[in-house]
Amino acid sequence: MSGHSKFANIKHKKEKNDAAKGKVFTMIGREIAVAVKAGGPDPNNNGKLREVIAKAKANNMPNDTIDRSIKKAAGAGDGVEYETITYEGYGPNGVAVIVEVLTDNRNRAAANVRNAFTKGGGNMGTSGCVSFMFDEKGLIVIDKEEVEMDEDELMMLAVEAGAEDFGVEEDSYEITTAPDDFEAVREALEAQNIPMVSAEITMIPQTYTVLNNEEDIKKMNKLLDMLDDDDDVKNVWNNWDE
Repeated sequence: MSGHSKFANIKHKKEKNDAAKGKVFTMIGREIAVAVKAGGPDPNNNGKLREVIAKAKANNMPNDTIDRSIKKAAGAGDGVEYETITYEGYGPNGVAVIVEVLTDNRNRAAANVRNAFTKGGGNMGTSGCVSFMFDEKGLIVIDKEEVEMDEDELMMLAVEAGAEDFGVEEDSYEITTAPDDFEAVREALEAQNIPMVSAEITMIPQTYTVLNNEEDIKKMNKLLDMLDDDDDVKNVWNNWDE
């Protein structure tokens, strides 16, 4: 699940991923199925599939599991058709929220997302009501402890491959790209065996909303927790400044 553009604590992110690994692998399996159906099973000729495979590896999905998912999608599969749907709305005190689902049941997905907004003290809006407050970017997060390359060398590698920005946080490096340049930057890092905690196209808020009221914070956490527990939810982006 994606939130802020800044991952302030890599350890927390890893623990969260470990706890939700089952859901992450299931969702990646769905993404592989969609990518294979759209562009075929050969990643050399299917850029979207390459992107999903990179995401799978960043989430420590075993290679044999990735291969099985591709073969299953290329064969008869299970006959299930998945579609991507984006919902937009507001959390407590006007926090902007974008929810992306990958589902085989549009009605179920809509009902669950609407319920999360309602119980989280917010409300669903119309398409485009908050997305104008976000920028679509490629975002690659690298754990400082897992990379041996010098910081300046890493920055030059990323910039020369097409990165827009290279951020240095307490325990991570964060590389931002235009969506069209994401794959080239990721492949340049992968070619140098740079381990990535996260590598994906995401939505980065232009500004952030601060919640000072404890009840608002409680409701916002409830909204996000309910979305996080929903098996149809692929990504959640918001501009809450925690």
